[in-house]
Amino acid sequence: MSFDPATRRLTDADWLARPQVQQLLGLLDGEAGRTRAVGGIVRDTILDRPRAEADIDLATELLPNEVMARAEDAGVSAYPTGIEHGTVTLRLDGQLAEVTTLREDVDTDGRHAVVSYGTDWAGDAARRDFTLNALYVGMDGTLFDPLGGLADCLAGRVRFIGDAARRIEEDRLRVYRFFRFSASHGSESFDAEGLAACAAAAGRLQTISAERVGAEMKRMLALRRVAVTLKAMAGAGILPIRPETIARLHAYERRARLPNLAARLALIIADTGASPLKQAWRLSNEDIDAAESILAVAGFIRDFRLNEAAYRHPAVLADGIEVAAALAGWTDAGKSAIIEQLRGLDVPRFPIGGNDLIAHGLVPGKALGSELERLEQLWVASGFALTRDQLLAEAARA
Repeated sequence: MSFDPATRRLTDADWLARPQVQQLLGLLDGEAGRTRAVGGIVRDTILDRPRAEADIDLATELLPNEVMARAEDAGVSAYPTGIEHGTVTLRLDGQLAEVTTLREDVDTDGRHAVVSYGTDWAGDAARRDFTLNALYVGMDGTLFDPLGGLADCLAGRVRFIGDAARRIEEDRLRVYRFFRFSASHGSESFDAEGLAACAAAAGRLQTISAERVGAEMKRMLALRRVAVTLKAMAGAGILPIRPETIARLHAYERRARLPNLAARLALIIADTGASPLKQAWRLSNEDIDAAESILAVAGFIRDFRLNEAAYRHPAVLADGIEVAAALAGWTDAGKSAIIEQLRGLDVPRFPIGGNDLIAHGLVPGKALGSELERLEQLWVASGFALTRDQLLAEAARA
């Protein structure tokens, strides 16, 4: 296999040619090979996969205090964002770079590692998680691949570096990262040794913070394809999710044009409820509200209350249709029929408000609000046919 096309992408990479990136690498002895870019941006450049973020990770032989001192002398903003772990963040004309001194693990408890600094690039690579993430590139675009990870990267193989069980014990979040990368970069195929090691660690994952687990799960649920991965996680005892829910998630992503996080959360919440999931993954109120809005409109659609669905949740109507179809097990023909009916709806503005009812003789207060809601419900149920005068006449009989 020739790697030339992939490595040429590094020498031609726009991000590497940016003046800010070249200046930062030069500042940290990049010409001498003492600082290189590493990780996701290198991996995804090789794979010709665009990245939305422009931030880069740099690995360096320089100690954190020297990185800080050089940056300050050059007028580059420097922040000790993780200096206790060897990481400094640099900012130059809007370009962010997280710079971490080469490290080797001395001790670890599965959550935190004690590290020593050094100049051993192979040792730094050996402490990373997967071979496809242990790829470095110099400021001239030259690939440095101390562990032979390029072949795995190009083949879409997500393999732990060295002994999988040991890598997991160093940081148990790697169990979730194994599944996420297997979904995003491995076409939902799973390295046998890695899968077995993850299953063996399933009972020891409680020490991972809910925030870290939730961050991984959210990234996973935002991928184009993930149902097979979720099934594998459930089978390994890592994800407590029922087969019925996985089947719905699979049906959803097969049919949805743009599968997304909020709709998948809605399908999971339909089974687990919102509160347990929010707690387990430390989801934000925004995440929960988005999922529950989709679930609400899906409920209206499943009950064929299409007027209400279109009126109350227009922004998530498309997602609601897909979730309703997955929950109800509709065929493509059934879903298409619902879509056609919704396309034919013209949703006008509710023709009356609180001031109209006050002018009509109702007293401001809670009762007025309840009456306005009742009239709105009548109007929706009529297919938006009741006029302003008809609604006010109805209010007069209340």
